[in-house]
Amino acid sequence: MSTENQKIWLVTGTSKGLGLYLTRLLLSLGHKVIATSRNTDALEKEIISFKENLYPVKLDITSDKEVKKAIDGIIKKLKRIDVVVNNAGYSLVGSMEEMTDGEFRATMDVNLFGAVNIIRNVMPYLRQQKSGHIINISSNAGYIGFEKAASYNAAKFALIGISEALAQEVGNFGIRVTVVAPGQFRTEFMNSINYVKNRIEVYGVDEAEKMWSEFSGTQPGDPAKLSEILVQINEMKQPPLHLLLGPDTYELVTRKRAQEDAEFEKWKSLTLSTNFD
Repeated sequence: MSTENQKIWLVTGTSKGLGLYLTRLLLSLGHKVIATSRNTDALEKEIISFKENLYPVKLDITSDKEVKKAIDGIIKKLKRIDVVVNNAGYSLVGSMEEMTDGEFRATMDVNLFGAVNIIRNVMPYLRQQKSGHIINISSNAGYIGFEKAASYNAAKFALIGISEALAQEVGNFGIRVTVVAPGQFRTEFMNSINYVKNRIEVYGVDEAEKMWSEFSGTQPGDPAKLSEILVQINEMKQPPLHLLLGPDTYELVTRKRAQEDAEFEKWKSLTLSTNFD
């Protein structure tokens, strides 16, 4: 690849799952990858080829200070960042009643505030260079409230809203934003699910844990294809702001939207009754 076409990608959560698939693909295509992870040793063991373009960064994305220091260091060394993929995340399974304050907040810290820290600290550089593409990995759980996943839902819903606002803020600077909502892809994500420690039998978390454990490894989505699509949309002059990925996501989200439209219409008389007479 010529240096003209080579891009510098910053990808979070790269030691496994989608982040690892994407890192391998980008390296094979000749791009440079700043690969962040809490466990860079695990990441480096997984990368066999094209290591000369891999820049592993051990990083706790929940620490704004660490993120700022890391990004400042990256710019000092590589001079620019072209694409940012906020991918790091995990799910917490349990009812609202069962979740402790600490469990809920920890989920939000990684899934939401980690992405916010990355965006906030990379923006000054993207704005100055008048280019860049921020890709935020949400989920179909960002459009649909799934039971026993409230904290994950909250973070992924918020990431969609943040992406919509950000796109309006940065468009004039030549920066593009895409929020991606994948469905079930065959990665190690299911194996990294956290389950609430304080369980109340009637909510069925034990059964949920068994179900998700058995489902792991049978997901229909191909993470290699997902990674290829992320590269593809980056090459577009006008990439989508919202991108659903997976037939399961398309079916779930479009059905949910139809149900919402019907509910809004049902209660339209109340909705329109609130102005002064």
